[in-house]
Amino acid sequence: MRIARLRRVLMALALLPVLAACENSATAYMVDGKDHALVLVREQKFFWDGELKQAVIASRLPKCQKRVSIHPGSTTLVEMRVYEAGDLLWALQQGPHWYLASTEVCRVQDWDNASGQPPGRLVGSFTLRDGAPVFVAAPADGG
Repeated sequence: MRIARLRRVLMALALLPVLAACENSATAYMVDGKDHALVLVREQKFFWDGELKQAVIASRLPKCQKRVSIHPGSTTLVEMRVYEAGDLLWALQQGPHWYLASTEVCRVQDWDNASGQPPGRLVGSFTLRDGAPVFVAAPADGG
């Protein structure tokens, strides 16, 4: 009985480094304080999955908070650029995928941006820094 219990504990300890390789992160672009943000969520259920589930949360509390699944990502974060697109509206670009995120109507949707051109000023990007996803604001001078 004692040996079986010890085996289970050792097996659980052996799995910890493997489980640590999974990514579960949430990174926010704070639009206007802590109650108004766009959040990129990335979840990898098993370390052997080559794809991560991704979602964007549009949040403007207390009126809006909605999580919407977007196209899956790879284990290495592909930069997601955030552009101004209107009043309480942003365009998000991740590789070939474009999305519109609104905190006015609490919606995130695919956008067929035929021109491929951003609709407004670059606000910043969700990117990797020191191996962790972060939001990096664009320089104020646009450079």
